[in-house]
Amino acid sequence: MGGTGVRPESPVRRTPPVSTFVGAAGLLRLVHLTNGPDLTAIPTTIAGVTSEILLPAHSVPRAGAVLNPFVIVDDAAGLITFVSEVFDVTETAEARTPMPDGTLIHAELRLGTVDLMVGDRRDGWPARPALLQLWVRDVAPPLERATARGATVVTEPTSFYGETTLARMLDPWQNLWWLYAPAPGQPDPTPHWDGGSDTVFATLDYALRSMAR
Repeated sequence: MGGTGVRPESPVRRTPPVSTFVGAAGLLRLVHLTNGPDLTAIPTTIAGVTSEILLPAHSVPRAGAVLNPFVIVDDAAGLITFVSEVFDVTETAEARTPMPDGTLIHAELRLGTVDLMVGDRRDGWPARPALLQLWVRDVAPPLERATARGATVVTEPTSFYGETTLARMLDPWQNLWWLYAPAPGQPDPTPHWDGGSDTVFATLDYALRSMAR
């Protein structure tokens, strides 16, 4: 979101497609392959296989991701329905764990190899929505579905790093979604960024400042 000079090449051109989740505590990058090359063909610094701490990706149970986001919201069941319908994914039924009062202490949706974990806010708990980046085939259909279900478009579809289209939307639970879609051959109208208020930065800045009020 910052920096100066020439922007680096698009991740779409350099690596297989990725899903990135940005949590409230910092940047959490989750990499998964979607019809990309075999893991052994990726440099180890990208594949993340050199860590002496992380479990190797091929060893994660249920072919899951090494890192998965967890959000705490009011009406977790409603968020599950929203995500299911907007992104055409399903809840992992066996993971649903209700409390005696019917609220959810834990539930999961599988997006690619990543588990989005969801729970209801309890009395005395703060809500903890997230900033989430997700690769999709085309940003238009999920944006249309999301706005029909109460979401607000933060950033209209915009060329980003040339061969990527970026859009953002804020869901009714205050999760801010980055939607990325490959756009082969699409030109980059602003290959240089001097830290000024371009569309990609300005819309995010406005949304986050509005959420802080």
